[in-house]
Amino acid sequence: MDLQGLKITWLGHSAVRIETTSGKIILIDPWCKQNPACPEKEKNIKAVDVILVTHGHFDHMGDVVEIAKKHKPQVVGIYEFCSWLGKKGVENLKPMNKGGSQVVGDIRVTMVHALHSCGIEDEGQIIYAGEPCGYVIEFENGLKVYHSGDTAVFGDMQLIHELYRPDLALLPIGDHFTMGPREATLACRLLRPKAVIPIHHGTFPALTGTPAEFKQLASDLGIEIIELKPGQTVG
Repeated sequence: MDLQGLKITWLGHSAVRIETTSGKIILIDPWCKQNPACPEKEKNIKAVDVILVTHGHFDHMGDVVEIAKKHKPQVVGIYEFCSWLGKKGVENLKPMNKGGSQVVGDIRVTMVHALHSCGIEDEGQIIYAGEPCGYVIEFENGLKVYHSGDTAVFGDMQLIHELYRPDLALLPIGDHFTMGPREATLACRLLRPKAVIPIHHGTFPALTGTPAEFKQLASDLGIEIIELKPGQTVG
C-alpha cells in the first residue's frame, strides 16, 4: 500500500510510531521500556509531538507520564483518563470522547468505540479511567489510519467504515485479551480497509493468534496484510 509519505513503525504489542509527511512524530499507546517485544534501540523515546492513548491498561499507557513530562507533546485520551494524567503532572492534554473529532497539530483525530475494559492500576488500586476507545487519524496527505486499541469485533465497525472509511487499519490479533485472527477477519469485512497491520500479538505466551493464521483466514478479502516485526517500518 502506498502510504503517500507516511512512515509507520510497529514498536511491539500495540505501540506504534507514525512520522507524518511534515516530520511530526505521533505515538500511539507508547509502552516501550518494559515491553518485551520492543527492540532495545526503541525503548527510549527520543522525540514526539502527539501521543494518543486508547485506554488505561499498563501495556498501553505504561510510559505516557514519563514521555509526556520529558517531551511536552500534546496528549489525547478520553476525558477521565486525561483527568488522571493531569493529576500526575502531565500538561498539554487534549481530552475528548467517542464520536468527537479534533485537530491536533497537523492531524485530525476522531475517537471511536472499542469493546474492552479499562482501568488504571495505581498504587494497588484500580482507578476508573473512562472507556476504552480507538482512533481514526486523518493526515495532511488525506490518508486515514484506524488504530482500534484493544477490542473485540463489534457490528458498528461497519459504521466506522461508512463514516470515516479508513485506508489502513491497525488491528489486534493475539486473542485471549482481544480479537484473535477469526474475529479480526470479520472486523476486516466490516471495516473494508485497503490494508491491515496486525498488532497486539506475540508479546506474551497467552497471545496465541498469529499473522499466518490471520492471512489464511482473510485471504479472500482482497485486503493487503502488512506483517511487521517489532521495530520494522513501512512507508
